[in-house]
Amino acid sequence: MGNRVVRGSQSFRAFVMLLAAVFFSGLLCAVVVQDGQAMSAEEKAQVREQILEMFDHAYGSYMKYAYPADELMPLSCRGRVRGLEPNRGDIDDSLGKFSLTLIDTLDTLVLLNRLEDFEEAVKKTVRDVRLDNDVVVSVFETNIRVLGGLLGAHVMADLLKQRGERMQWYRDELLHMAKDLGYRLLPAFNTTSGLPYPRVNLRYGVVNPLSRTGTETDTCTACAGTMILEFAALSRLSGESVFEDHARKALDVLWEKRQRGSDLMGTVINIHNGDWVRRDSGVGAGIDSYYEYLMKAYILLGDNVYLERFNTHYSAIMKYISQPPLLLSVHMHNPTVNVRSWMDSLLAFFPGLQVLRGDLKPAIETHEMLYQVTKQHKFLPEAFTTEFRVHWGQHPLRPEFAESTYFLYKATGDPYYLKVGQSIVEKLNTHTRVPCGFAAVQDVRTGAHEDRMDSFFLAEMFKYLYLLFSEKSHLPFDIDDFIFTTEAHLLPVSLSTAQPPCEGNNTDPYSTQVEDLFTHSCPSAQTLFPNNPSFAKTIRDSYKYLTGVGRAPHTSPVRGIELPLHDTGMEPVEFLKSMGITLTPLTDMAAASSASRTQDSQKGVYRVKLVAEVRHTPEEEEVVPHIVQLISPPFLGRTVLTAGPAKFGMDLTKQEHGVKGSIVKSVPYTACGHIENPIELQGRIALALRGDCMFAAKARRLQEAGAIGVIFIDQREDSSSAETPLFQMVGDGESTDDITVPLVFLFSREGAILTAALHEHQNVDVLLLPKERQLGKEKTEKLNIKFRLAKEGELEDSEADSATIRLVLESDVESEAEGETSEVVPPYTCTAPTAADHQEPCSSEQKDPKSTP
Repeated sequence: MGNRVVRGSQSFRAFVMLLAAVFFSGLLCAVVVQDGQAMSAEEKAQVREQILEMFDHAYGSYMKYAYPADELMPLSCRGRVRGLEPNRGDIDDSLGKFSLTLIDTLDTLVLLNRLEDFEEAVKKTVRDVRLDNDVVVSVFETNIRVLGGLLGAHVMADLLKQRGERMQWYRDELLHMAKDLGYRLLPAFNTTSGLPYPRVNLRYGVVNPLSRTGTETDTCTACAGTMILEFAALSRLSGESVFEDHARKALDVLWEKRQRGSDLMGTVINIHNGDWVRRDSGVGAGIDSYYEYLMKAYILLGDNVYLERFNTHYSAIMKYISQPPLLLSVHMHNPTVNVRSWMDSLLAFFPGLQVLRGDLKPAIETHEMLYQVTKQHKFLPEAFTTEFRVHWGQHPLRPEFAESTYFLYKATGDPYYLKVGQSIVEKLNTHTRVPCGFAAVQDVRTGAHEDRMDSFFLAEMFKYLYLLFSEKSHLPFDIDDFIFTTEAHLLPVSLSTAQPPCEGNNTDPYSTQVEDLFTHSCPSAQTLFPNNPSFAKTIRDSYKYLTGVGRAPHTSPVRGIELPLHDTGMEPVEFLKSMGITLTPLTDMAAASSASRTQDSQKGVYRVKLVAEVRHTPEEEEVVPHIVQLISPPFLGRTVLTAGPAKFGMDLTKQEHGVKGSIVKSVPYTACGHIENPIELQGRIALALRGDCMFAAKARRLQEAGAIGVIFIDQREDSSSAETPLFQMVGDGESTDDITVPLVFLFSREGAILTAALHEHQNVDVLLLPKERQLGKEKTEKLNIKFRLAKEGELEDSEADSATIRLVLESDVESEAEGETSEVVPPYTCTAPTAADHQEPCSSEQKDPKSTP
């Protein structure tokens, strides 16, 4: 399609339907590329059938072993019921005893043509699911998974009913359930700012004394800014505007709180006064879907203000955060400063969002970087460094990489992305499939499984993979008529005509962004890359060996490199240094570099050609094992638990005797709210569960409460130091100099031993120290022995009387027997000298390797 540009709101309402259709239909110019053969229809059909079989295995396992529980535990072959399994911290906030996986999967059943299963699942939902449970849930997760799932399923049920084929009994029951749930979520918005509380009790709301929530002060940007699609759809389908009004107000508050100098957003904000709690700004965890929902709200709702806001933020992202192919978090008030050297896997959605924006080049670059990481580690780790090493090893079957792969294929038509999708399918089947479903990967370095299969695996992963290998004729409805929520639920773009935009929802006149070709238009590959069918391959080739995987061995220590660099404000040499490359510029390359830049330049991109001295990058920083040693009776030092250290707080390696104290559980156990037991914690070592907030935030609260140390315990089930590599806890992007207490981390198995000891004995004293200084451990005595060589008979009498070690070097008897000649070496004697001796040790050149013990 061409570049039809819409410059105002008058023609916008007619345009938005066309825009959404283009985004999701793949009407962008298809291309034929050179780096791979197009898949035949038969090959695509085989992969499609494989995906359907995998879905049947996953969904069938949930229904057989877990329903009506919220989630399947695929290793235990049973359902996960909140309260009956060990608490996992904030992960469990998505569980509300409302058959989460069933609701999250409903519209996937329709897309995959499992229509009979869909009708049966809707009947189960209407008959069995209750929403008035006395349980505290995440507002964000419940909105995107449950409310979004009910709305998507209602739309599908209504569509099938109108066709007259199925669901003739349906009377909007799912919509009524969605409205009921919406009203149960509304109390979360009862704050002075209009930003919602992060949690709500489904039965008692927030302020009720029985709610067990309402004490929180912070929420993430994505948590507050990812409500508009579901709440607005609920308003427009039910006719009750209260839901859209509240979600819009939350977005208005976030927009007002952006950093005016950089147009960036922080990650965590105070829900009462609007102050930023965490000022790091990126596109990953904690902020990701805020940006996504601004763009998609424009498509779904017919309100130009959302696009204006998105474009303002997008310009800032590309100016400060995007350092192709990397997306690095920066400080929102000082955006030239990177706040961390690692990225999290949730940013894998961003190339797909860039496709919607029409910015294909950086989308291709970042996606290729992510693909290279998956080739190195099989899956995207939860976090990985700028050198593409594992930072956090978990992989909970996240779908964001598959999502971006689908959008890039629809935008380019490049069969390369079918091959990428096929590799995702094969790795899932090979490395995560178990008899009772698919299991998350506890650590990509070891391949160990975790007993969880999150609902988003069925809600998202199989949608994107199936669509990637499907033609329109394979689908039961026109996918162009729908938009995906962040949980991949399907909402009709026709909602943009259901009612006019909300009054007063206007962007302030502050924005001075420079508009570009696609600020108000559909993306067009032909306009971006005219008459260049291999444009995607050309972009990818620069990052083909980014992680080193697949590169042919290179014998020369010096080689030439040529990298495309976006204008990020960093000098090229500094950019490459940040990639772990040490550069030695040669003066005779200056002219060549200048010519290259002139010849290959294009808008926003320049090339630099340098001779690089390739050195091995340093290995990952060594993690010094620490221990928690139980020293009070009856343990007396015999129980020793391996622990991980922190990069902040007291350095235990510099404490000769470690830190000793009695242990006390923090209340709340996650230490993410007001500490309720400071008197008990005074002068003691606190136990706190991982999750809900950053390690540094927990440490500060507990230190202020009087704790002299903190032991963090992993919330993930069955994790252990024997199966998972130790890691160092990191701060929150801000200065951690104020944290002075020692901090260690125990995996859940070791943590269970410690908490069981506390439960049984009440008073338990522990010692925190590096493992090498373990109390009671026998130390190996080191004996320094100097050697000198002397021929036999040359020893002085005093030396002959001392202890000697004789190393006799003889010729090989067997060799002599075969007639071979061998030089006879006289025997040498190494003497262990007395303290008065000062002989030099035997040199390595004088030793026979056969004499080494």
